[in-house]
Amino acid sequence: MNLNEEVEILKGVPIFAKIEPARLKLLAFTGERMNFAEGQELCHQGEPGDAMYVILGGVADVLIDTPTGQIRVAELKKNGFVGEIAILCDVPRTATVKAREPLATLKISKDMFYRLVAEFPQMAIEMMRELAHRVEDTNQKLRIATAKAA
Repeated sequence: MNLNEEVEILKGVPIFAKIEPARLKLLAFTGERMNFAEGQELCHQGEPGDAMYVILGGVADVLIDTPTGQIRVAELKKNGFVGEIAILCDVPRTATVKAREPLATLKISKDMFYRLVAEFPQMAIEMMRELAHRVEDTNQKLRIATAKAA
């Protein structure tokens, strides 16, 4: 995948959609392209987080450890991203992310992420929207699970 193809993918990621193409090119150039084989972990729940990942291609599962084993709580596809909570909150990874099939990602360091947010406040707004959607989705799943258990 070349730089221009990565820029096109980044345009489709909601938090980057309003950033000018020249800046996206810089992000794509400075980010680290990482490929993961099926079953390989991008990150593991509880580990320190120093970067986020943008999915360029493939599918990954977001897994949470429970007393009875891991459960899948989300699926990530092209234009998805993960890892922002660890770098925003300085907390350990809140989930394990594992490639379900061969996966191509762009790893964005914590420093680069903060530089982008400082330069593009709209990115912070889009990040808040995405996090709010994720909280609502989690709440909806919790309501359904609670109703089934009752």
